[in-house]
Parts: sequence; structure tokens; C-alpha cells
Amino acid sequence: MAKNSLQPTLSQSFRIVHDEDSKGHDVNFSAALARAGKAEQNGNFEEACEIRFRAVQELVELLPEDEAIELDLEDRTTLDALTLCYLSAVDFFLVGDWEMAAAQLEMVLDVDSDDHLEATTLLAFTYVAMQEWDSFDDIVPDLSEKSPERSLLILWSDFLRTGQINQRELAALARYHAPYLKEWRAAEHPTDSAYVADISSERPSREAQARELWLQTEHLWLANKPFLEALKA
Repeated sequence: MAKNSLQPTLSQSFRIVHDEDSKGHDVNFSAALARAGKAEQNGNFEEACEIRFRAVQELVELLPEDEAIELDLEDRTTLDALTLCYLSAVDFFLVGDWEMAAAQLEMVLDVDSDDHLEATTLLAFTYVAMQEWDSFDDIVPDLSEKSPERSLLILWSDFLRTGQINQRELAALARYHAPYLKEWRAAEHPTDSAYVADISSERPSREAQARELWLQTEHLWLANKPFLEALKA
């Protein structure tokens, strides 16, 4: 008997159950999440990535291929399993493997229609990086109109498609998300002690949040310098 199984709930969703007493070599998702986090803290990033990807493979085997289901993220084991999938997608996103990142993010959203992990935003960045315009256009309405990420994504996607900066969206970014525009136009993005203290605080400033987003997506912009130059101009 496999250790991991799907258990239906009264709300017509499913939760992942890990039976420690059964025989098998299935991944314990909660333990895997903790191990990956510890490996990353110790600087063993490759090991952390491998742990997360092994968990994703296990999750793929567990989920039905021919049936759409919703997972119950009120359950800790289920939430940990999906968190591993999201973080593994981040791993692939950071190394530029857009197809793998997109596939894992799409899987996350397939079983979590409420998007508890906010996978939609990262998937949108991935679609633009892939220049999958139909998929990107489909997902834009799911992004919050008040988010700086939405403005940046529209600016970037329009520039890649037309070679021009969308002046209306640029004005909106400048008006509602000025710290983000300032960060994207800055020559340097230091991770000094002031930034670390700010972003680690209970209420980080918008300036620190803007820098955090820049650092999380820096590889995109360094590979698309014409967009940065146009934004600065």
C-alpha cells in the first residue's frame, strides 16, 4: 500500500494523506519541505532543488490524469505538497527553464482555483518570458489591477510585441507604484543591511518590496536590456 493517498472531503475537495505505518517509499511532503528549507539555509541549493523536484514527481504520480480535482489547502500536508511544487517552479524560473516552470505553475493552479500561493503572477512572468502571448492575454484578467506586477508585465509584454513603451501604463506605474518605477530605473540595487532590515520587518516599506521584486526577477531584465533602457528613457 502506498503511503500517500488522496482522501475526499465533505467540501468536494481532496486532501493528501501520508500514512507512516504503511509500506512504501513515497515522499513525506511535510518532511521534504523542511529538508529543502534546511538545505537552502546551509547553502546547499542544488540539494534543495532536487528535494523539491522529487516531491513534484511524486505529486504528479498521485494526482489523477483524467479528472480535474480541487485540493484542500486547509490541510497542512496538502498545503506543503503544493508549496513544494510552487517552489520547484521558482527553481526552474530562476534558471530560465520556462517550460518546466510554466508546467508546474499550471499544475498548481489546476488543483487550487483560489490561488492561495499566488502562482498566477509568476506564471504571467513566465508566459511573457516565453512570449506565449495567447496564454499571457488569458491570464492578465486574473492579475490584480492594483498590483505593480501587472503594470510591469503589461509594459514588458507591450515592448516585446511592439518595440514601444506603453505610455498610458507607464503613467499609471509612475502614479500608483512610483517606488517600483524608481527601482527599475536605478543603476544599482544594493542588498545592504538597511534593505535587509526593512524587508525583514513586520511592515516592509514599498521601496523594500520593490527591490525584493527586482531581485526576484533580475535575470529577466538583464536579458532584456533594451526594455530597461526604454523604461529609463
